[in-house]
Amino acid sequence: MADFHQNGVVTTLHNLRERSVHEMERELQAFSSNRPITLILPSLFSELEGPALGNIVSELAGVPYLSNIVIGLDQANEEQYRYALAYFSNLKQNYQVLWNDGPRLKALHEQLDAAQLAPHEPGKGRNVWYCIGHVLGRRDSGVVALHDCDIVTYSREMLARLIYPVTNPNFPYVFSKGYYPRIADGSLNGRVTRLLVTPLLLSLERTIGHHPYIDFLKAFRYPLAGEFAMRTHLLPDLRIPFDWGLEIGVLSELWRNYATSAICQVDIADVYDHKHQPLSEEDASKGLSRMATDIIKALIRKLATDGVVFSPEALRTLKATYYRTALDLVETYNHDARMNGLSTDRHKEEKAVELFASNIIEAGNVFLESPNVAPFMPSWNRVQAALPDFLMDMQKAVEADMAEFGEQPVQE
Repeated sequence: MADFHQNGVVTTLHNLRERSVHEMERELQAFSSNRPITLILPSLFSELEGPALGNIVSELAGVPYLSNIVIGLDQANEEQYRYALAYFSNLKQNYQVLWNDGPRLKALHEQLDAAQLAPHEPGKGRNVWYCIGHVLGRRDSGVVALHDCDIVTYSREMLARLIYPVTNPNFPYVFSKGYYPRIADGSLNGRVTRLLVTPLLLSLERTIGHHPYIDFLKAFRYPLAGEFAMRTHLLPDLRIPFDWGLEIGVLSELWRNYATSAICQVDIADVYDHKHQPLSEEDASKGLSRMATDIIKALIRKLATDGVVFSPEALRTLKATYYRTALDLVETYNHDARMNGLSTDRHKEEKAVELFASNIIEAGNVFLESPNVAPFMPSWNRVQAALPDFLMDMQKAVEADMAEFGEQPVQE
């Protein structure tokens, strides 16, 4: 049985196990007549060949309240794009597949580049950004949700619970963030949240003092969750990072623009597992090392915009404070895991803490050396101001791609 604790900063909506998903879906179907719901799925082509996405598509096919599904497809050639169109044809809802590597969308990217508005760093952030542009161009959504395509424990209940708070007209929320435990194969997972974000926020509080932004982030039970939903009117002004700082960046934008009373987090799953990234100690451009550096940069930049001064000395103090705090939490999480019949690998957890501590210095130095680098992709309001026809051109490009390449069956 879930608890009912509220921390006072953002509303927490628990799963008290007292209603069925079918009852919730019936309400959502009624709500969607006034607030049509779109789901964004940012995907690599490789995820179409993985174990998770087939079940996700199967679960989504039966969801009655979704009006539209937008799939952003990265790292796909023409044959793979054809395959993707057939792969997603099992969906019963309207859907579009954005072929981000196709010639039509590449030509649009070059238009943005000529206007100095193009996001150059490939990855999930850029994929999501283009999907948001497509949603805005369609002008037929009241609520937009997003989740990853590698969730091996996916069920349609996760989506219903995620979307419900921002779709119910009697609720004040414009944004909802999912949370859940990360458990798989008898082990407690979620290393970056547990061993980086939580102790880093505690350490920032100890080194720079009380700050309302830190209070805000600490209120989220899983700040790095890739599952969130929002009212569509938030999207035009949203500035998101292009790197692994996406989730922290979105929360930062919400904190900047909206009262915390309009933001909630919701318990969406008892069990959650997805693709695990390697630690990547030898290559800082990959894996959890890259992820940690990007997240730390996002936090430092946001605090700097609020007047917090960072120096080499401050970064060294932050690293030392983080290291001690994180090691204490390694023991705490081990106790929590053991009490629940789970395990953690103390040696691997401490190796992760050592790596993340070095990432603090690396991320801080990047910021100090290039404090004026824009960490965000431009808002879509800015793109529309510079290129008024761009969203319409994107719609035409996606429609043309799907019409031209959408007749091929999936090959078994």
